[in-house]
Amino acid sequence: MNNAKYRDAIYESRELADLKDLVCSSVALYAGNDAFLVKDAPGAAYRPIRYFEMKDDIDSLGTALSELGLIGKKVAVIGENRYEWVISYLAVANGAGVIVPIDRELMADEIRGFLARAGVSAVIHSGKCAKKAAEASEGLGIDFLISMEAAEEGDGLRSLPALIAMGRQLLGKGRRAYLDIPIDPNAACALLFTSGTTGPPKGVMLSHRNIASNIHNMSKYVRVREGQTGLSVLPMHHAYEMSCHILVAMFQGGRVAICEGLKHILKNIVEAEVSVMLGVPLLFENMHRKVWRNAESKGKAGRMRLALALSKRLHGRGAGLSKWLFREVHQVLGGKMELMIVGGAPVDPKVVEDFNAMGLNMIQGYGMTENSPIIAVNRDRCSKPDSVGFPMQGTEVRIVDMDDNGIGEIICRGDSVMLGYYEDEEESRRVMEDGWLHTGDFGYFDDEGFLYVTGRKKNIIVTKNGKNISPEEIECYLCQIPYVDEVVVWGKDDARRGDTVICADIFPDIGYAEETHGGPLSIDDWKRVLKREIDGMNERMPLYKRVKRFAIRDEAFEKTTTQKIKRYVLEHER
Repeated sequence: MNNAKYRDAIYESRELADLKDLVCSSVALYAGNDAFLVKDAPGAAYRPIRYFEMKDDIDSLGTALSELGLIGKKVAVIGENRYEWVISYLAVANGAGVIVPIDRELMADEIRGFLARAGVSAVIHSGKCAKKAAEASEGLGIDFLISMEAAEEGDGLRSLPALIAMGRQLLGKGRRAYLDIPIDPNAACALLFTSGTTGPPKGVMLSHRNIASNIHNMSKYVRVREGQTGLSVLPMHHAYEMSCHILVAMFQGGRVAICEGLKHILKNIVEAEVSVMLGVPLLFENMHRKVWRNAESKGKAGRMRLALALSKRLHGRGAGLSKWLFREVHQVLGGKMELMIVGGAPVDPKVVEDFNAMGLNMIQGYGMTENSPIIAVNRDRCSKPDSVGFPMQGTEVRIVDMDDNGIGEIICRGDSVMLGYYEDEEESRRVMEDGWLHTGDFGYFDDEGFLYVTGRKKNIIVTKNGKNISPEEIECYLCQIPYVDEVVVWGKDDARRGDTVICADIFPDIGYAEETHGGPLSIDDWKRVLKREIDGMNERMPLYKRVKRFAIRDEAFEKTTTQKIKRYVLEHER
């Protein structure tokens, strides 16, 4: 939706000093509105929690943590997405402490390593993570284990509901120690361990100013209307979900429904009347694939292609017509969906184009934890499907070390750039030079100022004759083959050819093959089918980018919890 009228238009966004200011100012504006929709039991109806109730819970929990002597300490939080996770994050961060979000999918030994590295004094955990948290904390001298749902306390375990009740009583008696803590906007308030797609995780230190500036400036490009509902699907320990969804929604007066799990996404979208959704490419690409397969199974794929072609020719001017033409798709998504934001990894532009043509506004963004996280994002009223949008206001972006095509490394600076890596000055100096964060991503600007990301610097394949090849670009083409579920492209030096050969590791879409071929395929059948499809793709590629070899995997790639493939694991396997 490249609407030139809105290219330079931004929304008004109130100033934001820190996360405490975020909570207080939002409650002042939206006190009686619903902030969260939660379920008290699996399959139950959603129950609203209003903004003033949320603030009361944050202040009460913070007061109790103060009473436990945790002010100025590091506190870890681990668990599935839930309301208690959010108030734990804010109670710690807004009490001059440092919150340490932990990926709940990690093994106890990995969690233990993070707890030890961070030097945490307490661990707040859900019931599902209780065993892991206890095992990971053993022998580390951690003062408190705090359960999000335990009704009773004992054996060194504290109860979050009991602490909130205790804090509420203390506030009633006039105890203002927590409420009156001054916030230093430049002090670290969050320590986030990166997902480790290209190497071991690093501890990113973010300040109140880092996070608040990102929320403030993102809100100039993307508007969540007061009362609109978003569905929290991505793990909250990730900066993309916590900052760009939870905190931005809070800042703009939206409400957040907590998803029951990946299997319940569509049901929860309908139940909560969701109108805004953030996700990673895998999530939306799977939705896109299901839409097409459903159309094919009903014999409607041909009509859908014609309708898409008509809608695309209208260039967004026929929004009402698009919603009517694709009313079945809108009904599946609850009939209220207006905006879908995709980020975290490269997405197939065709997915964005198709959803936009269906009357579902989808935009891309780009960022990294080290920038709190958003660096660039498309405006919700002016976007391009293959671009990650415009640099955010307050974030200066440059392309350095450009090649002949104008492609170089993306660097940025501004208030959102992290304080540095925790206890790793050498790595901090390596990625930050004179205030500029070197992202390690390659990209370029077009003549309208839109930013494009072409691939990771570490992943670039350099051929013997000096050609630079982005594996992500070739992976995007390969993923358009219906028989391909997941793929990783890499380069291998071939002495016989005297050059670098492009190789692909493919995890096939077994379900699709069985549907179209009437049963399972043998390995020889798979080789024949994939070779035919790859040969066809190669005909549309320059010679030096063509895939010469491929291998078929019998299991999916190992991924982070945000569904990004861990490439460095594959490098060790080769």
